[in-house]
Amino acid sequence: MNRRSAIVLAWLLALTAFGCGGATRQEEIEVKPIDPMVQVKSTLMNYVNGKQLGSEVTSYEYMVNEVRKTNPEKADILKAGFDVLEKTKGSPAAKAKELMKKLGLEETK
Repeated sequence: MNRRSAIVLAWLLALTAFGCGGATRQEEIEVKPIDPMVQVKSTLMNYVNGKQLGSEVTSYEYMVNEVRKTNPEKADILKAGFDVLEKTKGSPAAKAKELMKKLGLEETK
């Protein structure tokens, strides 16, 4: 093996052993769970602001199940409210506003 090959091989071994960037400090990041009521409030506010029911109705069951994990009583209220919303003809704004009040969600515009 010639001298140039030996130098290249030594560099490759050094890079493999020590890496290119040296030691990195890893930080632990605390991941806070997302409050399921945030999605509920956002959905209901859309209705209050004039949006009609759309494909999001397929996520009602998911939202109810997520709320149930932390607050079964609110989940029951939410389930009943979503059932009413799905049967509502015309604008869901009034029913959404009523449901927000029952859930203790403040209406903000």
